Amino acid sequence: MHLSTAHDAHPHSPGEEQFALAAEILALLGDRTRLALLHALTQQEADVTTLTEVCGAQRPAVSQHLARLRLSGLVTTRKEGRRVVYALADGHLRRVVDEALNLADHQLTDRPPHD
Repeated sequence: MHLSTAHDAHPHSPGEEQFALAAEILALLGDRTRLALLHALTQQEADVTTLTEVCGAQRPAVSQHLARLRLSGLVTTRKEGRRVVYALADGHLRRVVDEALNLADHQLTDRPPHD
């Protein structure tokens, strides 16, 4: 496997706080349902009903995952009448989700065929 050059490499050596927080964020992204929810939110803002349909999980599970993402600051909410609409907190998260999925694509295409 080869590594592509990093265009947006971190500008300085991270400290313990950065490593700890980055590990927490990556742990949150390590759940398939949360990753699917975040990917859906890279496309557009959405409410719980829409996100439940997109990711295929049960509504209570989706609500719990969204609550964790909101409490961690990865997603934001706003009210539209009685609906709560979720959005990604910033573009950095969009890039992380996209890169994780791109890495998965590369891993799948670089895999030797099964016998």
